[in-house]
Parts: sequence; structure tokens; C-alpha cells
Amino acid sequence: FHILQLAATVESGTRHPLADAIIRAANQRKISLLSAQDFYTEPGLGVSATVSLSDSDPQSAWLGTLTWMEQNGVTVEDALQAQAQTLAEAGKTVVYVATSQALMGLIAVTDAVRSDAKETVNALQKMGLRVMMLTGDRRETAQTVAKALNISPENVLSEVRPEQKAAVMRSLQGNPQASLVAMVGDGINDAPALAQADVGIALKSGTDVAVETAGIVLMRDRLTDVVEALHLSRATFRKIRQNLFWAFAYNLLGIPIAAGILLPKFGILLSPAAAGALMAFSSVSVVTNSLLLRRAFPAPRA
Repeated sequence: FHILQLAATVESGTRHPLADAIIRAANQRKISLLSAQDFYTEPGLGVSATVSLSDSDPQSAWLGTLTWMEQNGVTVEDALQAQAQTLAEAGKTVVYVATSQALMGLIAVTDAVRSDAKETVNALQKMGLRVMMLTGDRRETAQTVAKALNISPENVLSEVRPEQKAAVMRSLQGNPQASLVAMVGDGINDAPALAQADVGIALKSGTDVAVETAGIVLMRDRLTDVVEALHLSRATFRKIRQNLFWAFAYNLLGIPIAAGILLPKFGILLSPAAAGALMAFSSVSVVTNSLLLRRAFPAPRA
């Protein structure tokens, strides 16, 4: 059998970007899948299944990280670990493939950086925000990607298990230097962290659970919309403060005049009609000021 055939068979029982890439590679090579059952996924580590190999009894098969191999009693020679290290330093995600007999080999998967990722990171940093990368990949792979995105090494958190992501959010929130923590994610494993963060942001193209958990859902599959969302939120908050100022100003001036404070000295008293007109003008000015947001943030084109 082909190592890619075994890998695609085991990955067919899960939904994950790495699994999609491996299965797609097998389909492009027109490699048929083997018969398998008892699929199991260990989040952040790997997957397993019982596979019926040709001319042999069904065997257990595992795909995943080095830790996943060690937990299942698979021995990885130093030479293969060195090769995996080299691949990781080149920015590739290494997947170990093994059966109950022995380690069968390695598969290197390249996770291409989105074309708008660097632009988004640069824009967020120019806004004075600290941008961090949170990933379950190996440190070497994470550092390579971070370097391409101009993210400093101290802002990279790698080899983070899915169940640890929410704890990382709590740790960042407990930092006295951090006022608010926002999380951008689109996967199932990101959902707990999205819920824990002060602001959870998900792409509409992400998984259903991520979309349901996030507080903000970006309707276009563009990371740059994260920057637009932050600009819009800041502009909205400014409008709220402006509207509160004008509302208080109208009342602070209008109520004393309507009560007759200017009547003894200047003979000025607001009639009920004039007071009503001022209150109406106050509401109109607040609504008009709010509608000016549409000039700064026009509706996006489809």
C-alpha cells in the first residue's frame, strides 16, 4: 500500500484542514481508500483507526504528532526526528504515519499563509495593538510563519493544545498590561478561546460552532475586515460619546430656560411649542450625527 493511501484512509474519519489536504492529495493521485473502522480523534495530537491492509489482518494506524506516536508506543528513530526538525524549520507541518507494526514515514504539509494576513497584521500593529499568534504547530513551524508575518518571536505561542487555548486567553486577560483581549479564529478548536476572549471574531467561512460562539462574525472571507471591524467599533464609540454630549448640552441649557431662569432679568421664557421644537431638534441632531457613520464606512460591495 501507499503511505498516502494509509494516511488518507485514517484522516477520512475526521474534519480538519490537515485531513482535507491529505485526502485531496490522495484524490489528485487517484489513490483509493482502504477499508477502515473505529475512527478516533485526539484534539491537538492526532487520529487513529483500524485499517484493513492488503493480505493481512486489520491493524491499528495512527497519524499525528511525535507526542501522539510516543503515547501509542511507536518508536521514532533519531534520523527521522532530525528530518522532521528540518521540515518544521522550513515552515512545514510534519505528520507522522504509523501502524501497529512500525513507523511508516512522514508527511509534510505546507499551510500557505493567506495573502491578506501580512497586511492585516501590519495594520493592527500600526493601530498600537499587540498581535500574537496562537497555534498547535511545532515551535519551528510557528516561528517560520511568524517571521513571514512580521510577528516577533515573543508574541508566538506554539504547541498549544485545543483545550489549553481558553486557558491562554484567561492568562492574557490577567495581564495588567492588557486591557482587552480579542481572538480571531474559525475552527472547532477555537470555539472555547473565542468564548473566553473579551471579543471573539470569526470568519463566516469558519465552522458553525466558531460562528455561533464569536461575538463578531465577518461576512466576507477577508482578514482585513478585522481591521475594518475595529475601526468601525472605535468610530461608533466616538459617535456615542458625541451624541451623549449634545443630548446633555440641550437639556442643561433648555431645562433651566424653560423653567424661567432668564425670565426675571431678560424676559425670556420658552413656550411649550419652542421647548418641543428644541427637543425634536436634539433628536434629529443625534440621528443625523449617527448616520454620518455611513459616509466613513459605506456598505461593502458583494
